[in-house]
Amino acid sequence: MSFDRRLTRHPAPHDPDAAEEVRAALPDLSKPVEALVAGAGGCSPYLHGLILREAAWLPDALEEPEASFDAVMEEVRRLEPTELGRGLRRAKGRVALLIGLADLGGVWPLEEVTARLSDFADLAVQMALREAVGREIARGKLPGQEEADLDTAGGMVVLAMGKMGARELNYSSDIDLICLFDETRFEPGDIPEARASFVRATRRMCATLSDRTAEGYVFRTDLRLRPDPSVTPVCMSMAAAETYYESLGRTWERASYIKARPAAGDIEAGQRFLATLKPFVWRRHLDFAAIEDAHNMRLRIRQAKGFGRGLRLSGHNMKLGRGGIREIEFFTQTRQIIAGGRDRSLRVRGTVEGLARLAEGGWVPGEVAEELTEHYRFHREVEHRLQMLRDAQTHDLPSSDDEFERLADFMGRERAEFEGELLDRLKRVDAIIERFFAPEGADEEPPAQGVDLDRTIIARWPGYPALRSARATEIFNRIRPTILNRLAAATRPQEALVALDGFLAGLPAGVQLLSLFEANPQLIDLLLDIAGTAPALASYLSRNPGVFDAVIAGDFFAPWPGLDGLRADAEDALAQEGDYERKLDAARRWRREWLFRVGVHHLRGLIDGARAGEQYGELAEAVVAALFPDVVAQFARRHGPPPGRGAAVVAMGSLGAGRLNAGSDLDLIVIYDAEGVEASDGRKPLATRTYYARLTQALITAITAQTAEGRLYEVDMRLRPSGNQGPVATAWPAFKTYQQEEAWVWEHLALTRARPIAGDAALCEDIAAFRRELLSRPVEAAKVLEEVAEMRARIRAAKPPEGPLDVKLGPGRLQDIELVAQAAVLLARGDARKVEAALDLGVAIGWLSDAERDALGASYALCWEVMMAARLLSERAPDPDRVSGSAESYLLRVSDTESMDSLVARLAECAEAAEGAIDAALARVPEERT
Repeated sequence: MSFDRRLTRHPAPHDPDAAEEVRAALPDLSKPVEALVAGAGGCSPYLHGLILREAAWLPDALEEPEASFDAVMEEVRRLEPTELGRGLRRAKGRVALLIGLADLGGVWPLEEVTARLSDFADLAVQMALREAVGREIARGKLPGQEEADLDTAGGMVVLAMGKMGARELNYSSDIDLICLFDETRFEPGDIPEARASFVRATRRMCATLSDRTAEGYVFRTDLRLRPDPSVTPVCMSMAAAETYYESLGRTWERASYIKARPAAGDIEAGQRFLATLKPFVWRRHLDFAAIEDAHNMRLRIRQAKGFGRGLRLSGHNMKLGRGGIREIEFFTQTRQIIAGGRDRSLRVRGTVEGLARLAEGGWVPGEVAEELTEHYRFHREVEHRLQMLRDAQTHDLPSSDDEFERLADFMGRERAEFEGELLDRLKRVDAIIERFFAPEGADEEPPAQGVDLDRTIIARWPGYPALRSARATEIFNRIRPTILNRLAAATRPQEALVALDGFLAGLPAGVQLLSLFEANPQLIDLLLDIAGTAPALASYLSRNPGVFDAVIAGDFFAPWPGLDGLRADAEDALAQEGDYERKLDAARRWRREWLFRVGVHHLRGLIDGARAGEQYGELAEAVVAALFPDVVAQFARRHGPPPGRGAAVVAMGSLGAGRLNAGSDLDLIVIYDAEGVEASDGRKPLATRTYYARLTQALITAITAQTAEGRLYEVDMRLRPSGNQGPVATAWPAFKTYQQEEAWVWEHLALTRARPIAGDAALCEDIAAFRRELLSRPVEAAKVLEEVAEMRARIRAAKPPEGPLDVKLGPGRLQDIELVAQAAVLLARGDARKVEAALDLGVAIGWLSDAERDALGASYALCWEVMMAARLLSERAPDPDRVSGSAESYLLRVSDTESMDSLVARLAECAEAAEGAIDAALARVPEERT
């Protein structure tokens, strides 16, 4: 479509004489284009001069503006070094004229206008850099670099920052650049000489772009965003920059790198450098402390620039003033910094795209993002008109009536209407941003009435480690009224206070978490609920406060993703980390957040104990399955890939049955199939048996090691063939032989719950098939029952219950019933891992009656619910005489009883009935099955 048919608007000529002059210079334009050109020339002295200068070129250029822009870019690429300065200035004028008219006429939307300005800036910097580095190479001043290295500028990269980095460059913008060089391309002794050469090249590049001649200039350049610009050279090594950011980098520098982009020179090296800065820019945990940093930055800008007073249009700065462009950018970048470490979709450079991603992820309300986007686009158009007037890097609205009339005409608007809309938009942005940076409510809550909290407890809070820093104290003082009022509103205020006190006392640091609470007061209610009900979970929170991130991440209360979803999520979390140690830490963080979610859902009654057990089981299986390939890959780097088919990790016990509690360890065995291969093929080869033994130890270490992020699980491998006396990894042929010819009854009982969960897929399937076939073979029923009876007796003698609420140990309770269920699978020659299904098999073969099955099932279900709740309260069985308050209410709710006495009585009654059923079953030998 032609340019004139795409026109949607045009300015009104403020200076009729100037408008008439450009009409006369371009007599053959169509009426719509003539109106646009006359309006532009009649409002903007800068565009007036460009139109007259390019009168011969402009008519054809406007026929196909995209092709015309591309042609100018191609001319720049063909410039010889001796023509570069003049050629860039001429091209800048044509680009400015073409883009200006396309912008004024609505032919190109804002995003295309800014992107094309940025594309030209990229090319101009690339050409100026190439010429400058080329001179250094030609003079022999850049050690080891030749003309062939010019395409990568000899290892130097120019990072585009700010609006250029985001491809949002404004019309008369300067460009913010950081210049770095890759020191790894040089011998250590040559680095000082290389640095001096790159410093000269940087200065020459900037002079080419910035120096003003009779033909104008290309771009003003600003290098002050580099690390510590008052003392560092204009081009520094990447290693030095990385060291600075790791040790001294500030929040505003993190924000600046959201938009950073390699624009010229060694692009690949620039991308590698930005990749190393990801941990600096994108923190692993939600970083609500960044809000205060950004707010303080806003206040400093206002104070320094004198923008703290009320809103009025005359002389108002559209970039830095209240309700201006920078406010919207701060809003967007601060939210990106807060959540971008967790939500990778937020790692985008553009402001409009950033707002859209924040809304999609639920980090800001959709209507807020839409409104700010609309205001942002309007503000940027006003900014462009201000700069087009005289090609000035200004953001100030006019102070005189005539100039404001000129701006309104340039916008194609009546002045009164334009002023009214502009003021309203500035006020709307200001209100939204102020509400975000200074949320209402905490300091304004009225004090609680009629509740006398223990002031001696409150008085000791300032001495806790988390509240000793001045910044933490400042934040805590702001949210303290909210906390005290929430405490006063609790069912048992004093009990909640004591629980909160325990949480605060165990918290090692406070700024991040307190900032999180300030921005999300609803989390205080959740904390008080947890602290008042489940001290064990609260203690866990004190050590791992980062798990609160998951609560506000948008999907905390979403449906459970299932095993496949969990495995994919775990694999993705580990894939984001390149280093093995970081993968181990990532696995721990991942598991910790999901573990917290299951606990909170159970605590809040969103799931029952049975479902929580399944979710804990799926969580463990997913993280082991995701981690095992990384363990194998790390081990293989030194010792070579696994000989033969590889290994399989087999879950036993509760994990095999797919049902764990919050504190379960993992029963695992490892089976490998070397297929006759005697040794591995690697830098340090190992004999097959040694290889798999050490690989198994590496897996155990990966799961159990106490890293900076804690440990995943404790691992128990006593269920492997021959128990603790056997090798930690078992060869597949030996495993089959042992199970068929040597295994004890208790080992076949354990095998009823075995399940491969990780490793070579074909080997896992073979193990599963062998298990099914083995369990289908006839057994000597009397011998099985005799050994089960002996095992019950040994367990009872060795592990007496800790009290009436110890639901794991004791006759007719969990461990007793699980043993009988495993026996039922052996006797039935069936395949069932879960207790309920196994008991049904016992009924199917006539070993258990329906009544016995029901008695066992009822006791098992009640014991499981109580155990799952008790594990959130404490690591030990609770004492019914000491459980009170919210914890008592929680136990009574999950057990559907009215008092602790009735709970104890009901448990005893169910266990007694189950014990009777077990005694009767063990005395009854079922008929042999054919």
